[in-house]
Amino acid sequence: MINVYEQQDRNKRRSTIIMVVFVLFITGVAWVFSKVLGYGLGIVGFALIVAGLMSFAGYWWGDKIILTISGARPADKKRDFIFFTVTENLAMAAQVPMPRLYVINDSAPNAFATGRDPNHAVVCATTGLLSKLDRTELEGVVAHELSHVRNYDTRLMSIVTVLVGMVTLMGDWFLRGIRFGGRDRDDRDGNQIQAILFLIGIIFVLLSPLIAQLIQLAISRRREFLADASGVMLTRFPEGLTRALEKISKDKEPLEAANKATAHLYIINPFKKGVYPERSRRSWFANLFNTHPPVVERIKILKEME
Repeated sequence: MINVYEQQDRNKRRSTIIMVVFVLFITGVAWVFSKVLGYGLGIVGFALIVAGLMSFAGYWWGDKIILTISGARPADKKRDFIFFTVTENLAMAAQVPMPRLYVINDSAPNAFATGRDPNHAVVCATTGLLSKLDRTELEGVVAHELSHVRNYDTRLMSIVTVLVGMVTLMGDWFLRGIRFGGRDRDDRDGNQIQAILFLIGIIFVLLSPLIAQLIQLAISRRREFLADASGVMLTRFPEGLTRALEKISKDKEPLEAANKATAHLYIINPFKKGVYPERSRRSWFANLFNTHPPVVERIKILKEME
């Protein structure tokens, strides 16, 4: 298993690679759409510009975008005193700057970290997490999130969240283009290449939710195992995070503030359908597309560390 510093370097490289791949992918899709809809290659240049701006925005303002989408408010030091003190102590232990703290008004317990680097990091928790976990359990969760910050996972997650939204948006543009413009049907039906490109475009639109999820999974689920292990190194008490994961998993309430673009940010998948969703009757194939590793596996590893 690679060490923390190697993981940091790897995540920095992945940030650049993901941004470049997204730009190329969106440009290629725009070319197909331009051929199908008959708008010319000008739309490719437009898509390239938009993709570049989205990548830039994801890097510099991804945290603000994510916090806005999530409806988070800045934490209040008096009202969220334990949240502040726990984070301050763990930030000193992790030797990272004190992150900005935010709270989502939702009774479902969950948390995430975001920000492009440790100097611009944010840790966000729900009111449900702050009220349902004791201090030891909260320390385990915050240590996990600070480990994401130290490992530069947050930079990757912020960029992916914004760019996945771009993929979904392009699918919507294509549908609107078919409805309101593009080549006439006779020309399209009479051109075999045009028909093939049109079919590719339709397939892309239909599969865009799956594509978006697969892009999120480009960030290896191993980062959750690494953050668990790194968090335990900070607290020196695996049982705290173990109890926290058990409580969050067993809480049946889904997080209303979460969506498909931000689900992979949270410490546990916010779309819950019962206790320990990994044990549900869904097929093994469906579990391949989870944004998180199974909670039971994470807990098993943590208990082996005790």
